[in-house]
Amino acid sequence: MTIIELVGLRFDGYGRPGNQTAAAGALRREGIARPSSGKMDDAGDIAPPEQSAERGPNGLINEYALLHVKQELSRRVESSISRGRFPLVVGGDCSALLGSLTGARDALGDCGLLHIDGHEDTTPIDASEDGEAANSEIGMLLGMVGRGITGDIGEGLPALERGALALLGQRDDQWRRDLNLGSLETLGVWKRGWEAIAADAAGAARAAVAHVRHSVGEWWLHIDVDVMDPIEFPAQGLPDFPDEPGGLTRAQLADLVSAAAAEAGCVGASIAIYDPNQDPEGSGAKYVVKLAHQIVQAVNGGRR
Repeated sequence: MTIIELVGLRFDGYGRPGNQTAAAGALRREGIARPSSGKMDDAGDIAPPEQSAERGPNGLINEYALLHVKQELSRRVESSISRGRFPLVVGGDCSALLGSLTGARDALGDCGLLHIDGHEDTTPIDASEDGEAANSEIGMLLGMVGRGITGDIGEGLPALERGALALLGQRDDQWRRDLNLGSLETLGVWKRGWEAIAADAAGAARAAVAHVRHSVGEWWLHIDVDVMDPIEFPAQGLPDFPDEPGGLTRAQLADLVSAAAAEAGCVGASIAIYDPNQDPEGSGAKYVVKLAHQIVQAVNGGRR
C-alpha cells in the first residue's frame, strides 16, 4: 500500500495573510488528513518566513515567499517520491508546480504533467498586469516564459517537455486573445477544453494520461479548482473579480480526477486555488477534501 504524504502550503499568490494562505488549515479541519481508506502521513505545512504584496526583482509578486515555497517543496517532493511515497500538496496556487515538478523530475529523471485548470498559465511576466506567478508557471516549466529570470527562482527550470504535458478544462480563450497570447495547442500540446470534457470526463482523463505516458512513464496530477464554473464553486480566484464564463461542475471534475488518478504512473498530486475566505459555510472545503480522498482511494487500490 502506498503511503500518501500530505504537504500543506501556507502561501498566497498576492501575499495576503488569509485567502489561499489559510486553505491548508481549513482543509485539515475538514478532515483531509483522515481518509476513509489508505494510509496518510501529515508532513505539516510549508510556510514562508514572510509574505509581501510587492513585486520582487524578477517582477513576480510575493517573489521571496514564492522562492521559499519552490525550494522547500521541491526538496520535499523529491524526498517523498524517492522513499516510495505519494506526495499530496494542498493549498496555495498553481505556482506550487514550480517546486512539485522540479522535485519530481529530480527524483525520477523525467516527469509528465496532467494539468487540470481553467487557464493555460503561459502569460509572459512582463505582460502580466499583477505579476502573479500562477498565471505563468506552465510557461516557466516549459522554458517559454521567464528566460531572463535571475537568481534562484529559475533554478531547475525548464522541467517539462511539451509532449509530456496534457491540458484539461481550459476556458481562457478570450482572455488570451485580449493579451495577444497564442494557445499551447498550436505548438502541439495535447489539450481538451472544458466543453469537450463535459460530455465524457472519464474518457478525456484516460486519453490525456495515455498521451502523457506515451512520452514519459510517470506523471504529476494537478487540479486548480478554478476549472469549475465559479457559480458552481465560488471559493476560487480573486473575490469580486469576474472569471471567464463556463467551467466544469463538481460532479464532472470528480469524474475527471477519479478516472485520471486510477491510471498508472501518477506519482503525486496537488490541489490549488481554494479560498476559505470565500467559503463561509465550508461546502467548498468539504468538496476539496472529498476530491483529495478520491485520489487517495485510486492510489491505494483503484489503479488500472
